[in-house]
Amino acid sequence: MNIEDDLMFPEMEKSQTNRLKEKIFETIFEADTFYGKLFDIVLLISILVSVALVMLESVASINAQYHHILVVCEWIITVLFTLEYALRVYCVRKPLKYIFSFYGIVDLLSVLPTYLGIIYPSTKYLSSIRILRLLRIFRIFRLTKFMRGGNLILIALRRSRSEIVVFLSFVTLIVVVIGSLIYVIESDHPESPMKSIPTSIYWAVVTVTTVGFGDITPVTGMGRFLASILMLIGYGVILVPTIIATETIRGTRLREPGKNTQVCRHCYDENHMDGALFCKSCGHSLHREGDSFKVRKE
Repeated sequence: MNIEDDLMFPEMEKSQTNRLKEKIFETIFEADTFYGKLFDIVLLISILVSVALVMLESVASINAQYHHILVVCEWIITVLFTLEYALRVYCVRKPLKYIFSFYGIVDLLSVLPTYLGIIYPSTKYLSSIRILRLLRIFRIFRLTKFMRGGNLILIALRRSRSEIVVFLSFVTLIVVVIGSLIYVIESDHPESPMKSIPTSIYWAVVTVTTVGFGDITPVTGMGRFLASILMLIGYGVILVPTIIATETIRGTRLREPGKNTQVCRHCYDENHMDGALFCKSCGHSLHREGDSFKVRKE
């Protein structure tokens, strides 16, 4: 074997490794192939089953009868999620960027509670955080109204952020002022439960949100009159954000372009339009090298 052959084999092995990583990446991170969609569906079912197991284990009667079965099933799913997390780190080009991304942190937190449960048993119930992983899995519905509706809501929230900040600031001022005012009205009454301003503000919050626990209620006539006004304001608290969101979504519904499932291998941005060849965030090709100008069919 000559020197050229010795140099060729490492290059061939490197090429094979890269192709393997590309294949794993397309299957795990994207959903425009058969295996990618199948992987997402299996993962979706596994997440739902895992969350259901955690809930069932918290029920004393069920846990007492099926404890061992629940524990075994939970560990099987945790091991599978651990392998999946390891594959995600393995196939990306910048592992640290994925690890410290939002989805990377969620993926890690989805497996840690079970392992921490060995030392602190109660922490295993935090495994229900896996439900957040459905945010990524929902991209398999990209051809339905669900994904489009989610994009419209995100756009509406971004465009209405100034209105939302002003609205929440106004509500905060209202509950602080009315909480302080009702404390002044109620504090002198011996049967009134509002013995401090923080307690009165707590009452104002649960009243303006129309929850009305009933654990704290005014006992004076003026206090009840003020409570009635605050309840009416509470309906406005629900009505105003609904109007803002409805008008914003109505204005963006016709302008929202279609989205695909391509994930950039450099910055992991998932929000790309149909037919996009390059990432809108970093400019890199959305497809494999040598296939940069091939538009994938939906």
